[in-house]
Amino acid sequence: MNIGQAAQVSGVNAKMIRYYESIGLVPESRRTESGYRTYSDTDLHLLRFIRQARRLGFGIEQIRQLLALWQDHERASADVKALAQAHIDELNRRIAELSAMRDTLTHLAAHCHGDARPECPILDGLGCDEEGVDPPLERHR
Repeated sequence: MNIGQAAQVSGVNAKMIRYYESIGLVPESRRTESGYRTYSDTDLHLLRFIRQARRLGFGIEQIRQLLALWQDHERASADVKALAQAHIDELNRRIAELSAMRDTLTHLAAHCHGDARPECPILDGLGCDEEGVDPPLERHR
């Protein structure tokens, strides 16, 4: 199977397949005599694994660790769970940050009249530091 077919079947585009090969995340593909890449069912399975890990938000180094664990049939499932739990903890931290951003922006937008007046709580809020204090030297430059 050539790279275009592998991309279609695996759901990983050809550019990413070449990238994953270049960083050693997947082994370099076999080549035909004319130099075209060829992919086996095993390669496709590996690419699908990576695609699913990316969908779940794992980074390249985490995927590298997951692949090593996946390929190690002597590994303890506790090692896999620990990696997954660390990722869950990071996702929860990011969700909390995004929720806080949404809540702050919702509050600012709710207090903006959205009319012809120049006063704008959104811009005022963006000009404040994290404690809501407007730095005196920065105001209305």
